[in-house]
Amino acid sequence: MRAITGSDQLVVTELPDPAPGVDEVIIAVTAAGLNRADVLQRAGHYPPPPGASEILGLEVSGHIESVGDQVVGWQIGDPVCALLSGGGYAEKVAVPAAQLLPVPAGVSVRDAAALPEAACTVMSNVFSTARLAPGELLLVHGGSSGIGTHAVQVAAAFGARVAVTARTPEKLARCAELGAELTIDYTTEDFAAVVGDHGGADVILDIVGAKYLSANVQALATGGRLVIIGMQGGRRAELDIAALMNKRAGICGTTLRSRPATGPGSKAEIVAQTLVGTWPLIADGAVVPVIDSVYPLTEAAAAHERLTGGEAIGKVLLTVS
Repeated sequence: MRAITGSDQLVVTELPDPAPGVDEVIIAVTAAGLNRADVLQRAGHYPPPPGASEILGLEVSGHIESVGDQVVGWQIGDPVCALLSGGGYAEKVAVPAAQLLPVPAGVSVRDAAALPEAACTVMSNVFSTARLAPGELLLVHGGSSGIGTHAVQVAAAFGARVAVTARTPEKLARCAELGAELTIDYTTEDFAAVVGDHGGADVILDIVGAKYLSANVQALATGGRLVIIGMQGGRRAELDIAALMNKRAGICGTTLRSRPATGPGSKAEIVAQTLVGTWPLIADGAVVPVIDSVYPLTEAAAAHERLTGGEAIGKVLLTVS
C-alpha cells in the first residue's frame, strides 16, 4: 500500500499491507481527516501510544476490505468511518471493530472522514465529562475549527446556547450560520467580559490551554465546567484557586488518543455513545460535516500548510482512493 511517512518532509512510501487482528477490520481508505495532533506528532510533541502506527492520521472513511475472525456485525464492503490511534494517511488501515461507525445517511463516504475525531471529542468532553444541559451556555474556543464547527451544531441541536471565539469576520459569520448565538473576535474583544455580560459560560471547551486559563475561569458561570483538550497556548499557567472556589467551578483536562481501546472511558465506549447521541442528528441533517478543503494523498504537505495557516473553516481532508 501507499502511505505518508516522514516528518520534515511528508512523502508517499510503499509499505506492506496491514493484516487484521482477530477483533479488527481492514479499511480500504477513501479519505483521512487532518487534526492538530498530526501536526504535533510531526514536531515530535505527540508520539503515538504504545502499539499504535507511526503513520499520521486519527480518522478515516472508506469500505471494509477484510475482517478478523472474532468480528461480528460488520461485513466486507460496508461503508464506514473510524476513530484511530494512528495510521490514517494510507491506502489501508487496521482498526478495532469497536472503533467503527457506519457512514451516516446523507453523508458521502469521503466527507464522513471529517466526523469521527470531532464527534467523539465533542461527545466525550462536552456531554459525558462536562454534562452540558439544554439551555446552558457553551463557550467554544476555536469555533471555526473542525471540532468547533461540530460542537456548535451538536450543542445547538441539543438545545444549548452557544458562544464561540474566532478571529475573522468570515469565521464568525460561519459559526453564526451553524448555530452560535454569540460570536467573539478574540483579537479585538475580551471574551471573558463578553461572556460574563451574558451570565457566564456553563461549559467551556478549550483548545488553548495555559494562555486562556485565567480568562476562562473568569468567564465561567457559577457551577461552570472548563474542559481543556489542547495546549496551543502553552501547558503551564498560574491558577487563582479562590476564584475557582468562589464559583464552585471545575476544571478537567482530557485526551482522546491515549485512551484504552476497551473498558470504562475507552475509545470503544465513546464511539458507542457517539453513535447513539450524534449519528441521528447527522442523519436528520441537523449536523453536517463542515469541509474546508480536500487534497490528494500526494499533497499531504500542502494540506498541512492549509491546516496550520489559520485560514481553514472546518476540516481539511486527504483523499486516498
